[in-house]
Amino acid sequence: MTSPFGGRLGWGSRPALLVIDMMRAYFTPGSPFDLGSRAAVEGCATLLAAARTAGVPVLHTRVRYAPGCADGGLFVRKVPSLALLAEGAGPLGEFVPELTPAPGEPVVTKQYASAFFGTSLAATLTAAGINTTVIAGVSTSGCIRATATDAMQHGFHPIVVADACGDRTPEAHNANLYDLGAKYADITTVAEAVERISAAGG
Repeated sequence: MTSPFGGRLGWGSRPALLVIDMMRAYFTPGSPFDLGSRAAVEGCATLLAAARTAGVPVLHTRVRYAPGCADGGLFVRKVPSLALLAEGAGPLGEFVPELTPAPGEPVVTKQYASAFFGTSLAATLTAAGINTTVIAGVSTSGCIRATATDAMQHGFHPIVVADACGDRTPEAHNANLYDLGAKYADITTVAEAVERISAAGG
């Protein structure tokens, strides 16, 4: 009997690159969120260069709270260290230098895991005629998974770039890629994504 899971959605004709939460908090030693690896930075930088060269739309996300985290709700109560991403709390909420948004690249500010929840992202993508979201960044088990799931539920083809994502452990990363590939998204590599992005820009 064949598995009911693991089908492929494929790429649509109009992709956009979503660079998810590539903030210093995940790549600074001593930060409670430090992943201990910069592999996701390198993968995202390669994708970003390809998208900019091809003229494929790029959107960035970040987590940012009001001072005191009054807009953090239960998420901040569940994960108190998120207070480090509040406005005025310090540099950990800033983008890593290699992935600083360029002029004209929208930055979606969010308070929860999904880039779609409580934001204008779906409307922005729809207005631009986008039908495919190429998703990279951190973390695989949190904001990547939530964003990919919501992308599908909003009608955008979700493509998760495995080697441009990162998590606190390889086990969490791999387990969530497995689940995403089974039910919610197509999983790809940086090399394949660069090829498809370059072709879309042509």
